[in-house]
Amino acid sequence: MKFYESGKIPPTPHMYFVYGDGGTGKTSLFKDFPGKKLLFSFDLSTNVLIGDESIDVFKLEEHDMPIMQQELGNLLNRAISSGRYQAVCLDNVTALQNMILENIDGASKDNRQNYQKLQLWFRQLGTYLRDCGVTVYATAHQVDNGPDKMQGRFSADMNEKTFNAFTSMFDLVGRIYVKDGERLIDLDPEQGNHAKNRIDGRKLVKASELIKKEEDQ
Repeated sequence: MKFYESGKIPPTPHMYFVYGDGGTGKTSLFKDFPGKKLLFSFDLSTNVLIGDESIDVFKLEEHDMPIMQQELGNLLNRAISSGRYQAVCLDNVTALQNMILENIDGASKDNRQNYQKLQLWFRQLGTYLRDCGVTVYATAHQVDNGPDKMQGRFSADMNEKTFNAFTSMFDLVGRIYVKDGERLIDLDPEQGNHAKNRIDGRKLVKASELIKKEEDQ
């Protein structure tokens, strides 16, 4: 536990969570983040990053899956402790969740308890990232719940409680989509979809201006 005197709470780098359909540019959006960056790929969709010398990539492959929790924790700790990176990306958290749940399911057949363990692991991961001292960007696939869904048509493709546990640490959650050839990010919770923006007052932004706008303020 850390204690800070009134008015002396240090600023922390922002955390961004963006979800959307395949091909909407979730992974390539990481190019816009300033500084040297590190991306952890869980779905191997890294072709869009080829040639970008500001981004190093860890590809977590199938043979890593049985020890994914420990492997990811060790790699994150080493990378962040090195002081080399200003931003890290977890791409794609939907795939990561499925890997972790498979590991947990393999150790126990109590389904309810397994999901509780999944939620706890993601909450701990989110807490670690909140305190790591670098900018964090995470992506996920989306689920289309259909036009008749009363509380928002779109959501991140994650277990609901796991999503809430993880993204409670994030400053910004938004849905990326393409309209009239323009990539947009919905940050408005009143639309009913998973969304929030604790960084500034914007409710809808061009994807290309998500980071640029913040730097200009």
